[in-house]
Amino acid sequence: MKIAIFSTHKFEQDSIIKANNRKHELVFIEETLSEKSIPLAKDCKAICIFVNDKSDAEILKKLDKNGIKYIALRSAGFNHIDLAEAKKLGLKLARVPEYSPHSVSEHAMALMLAMNRKLVHAHNRINKLNFSLNGLVGFDMNGKTVGIIGTGKIGQQMAKILNGFGCEILAFDVKENEDLKNKYSVTYVDLKTLFAKSDIITLHVPLLPKTEHIINKKNIDLMKNGVMLVNTSRGGLVNTVDVIAGIKSEKIGYFGMDVYEDEGGLFFEDRSETILQDDVFSRLMSFQNVLITSHQAFLTETSLKNIAEITIYNLDCFEKNIESGNEF
Repeated sequence: MKIAIFSTHKFEQDSIIKANNRKHELVFIEETLSEKSIPLAKDCKAICIFVNDKSDAEILKKLDKNGIKYIALRSAGFNHIDLAEAKKLGLKLARVPEYSPHSVSEHAMALMLAMNRKLVHAHNRINKLNFSLNGLVGFDMNGKTVGIIGTGKIGQQMAKILNGFGCEILAFDVKENEDLKNKYSVTYVDLKTLFAKSDIITLHVPLLPKTEHIINKKNIDLMKNGVMLVNTSRGGLVNTVDVIAGIKSEKIGYFGMDVYEDEGGLFFEDRSETILQDDVFSRLMSFQNVLITSHQAFLTETSLKNIAEITIYNLDCFEKNIESGNEF
């Protein structure tokens, strides 16, 4: 098939080409999917999209009119697609349900350690020949209570890592995992208890109507003073304005984020020569106790290889009209 791959980045292109192994005709497009960029997929039967390629009803209708029959996602999440409209149009969709739970959980742990031990501040001081240790005091992870919201594949790896650090682990999920209880002494509690007792809270749930803005003023008020909050899942889980208020009041002592609810048009690109128009994000950047990475938690060699191979497999199955097991 001829396939248009939107939002192509240099870091992933080689992996996709290798996985494809000359089976399909790939058209790499740097632009995100939009009404303006749809014509770039001319004569294609399928498109492949990334996390910030929003596919609302109007875009899906235009894709259908342009002969697109299949949409392959290079991501696990699919909250950016109008599923009802896709079904109505008869478009077939497939995703990458799992690429490397280790990559995201390890990145979440890296954010925790970097914030706790003030690693960014220490590095910047050293570059200025300031070797003072004042203001760099952290805390032992051992013995701290960490709340994991969501114990799917990534949350399970998070529990394994935290257990190794000697943390007391609380968890919330609609379905309890018995293995986590037995292996890592995970205690399942309700959300209110998790918020009230956790020194650190890490998010690992998908973005759904019931999880959108799960971190909000009401729940922040339940948290311990000086709590550490980490989000490597989906930006929409966090009401950013409420988090900023929590940071200013010192209720939130540390905030580590790899995702942002308005990251579309911001992340994945070099904006160094532009003026940042997002005042909320600018405010986040002004805090010394906020650590931001630009949606890179997934970014390991293993993840890129798995994403590319599963994506091409999904496209192969589309072409052969067989089920891949990754449809939704």
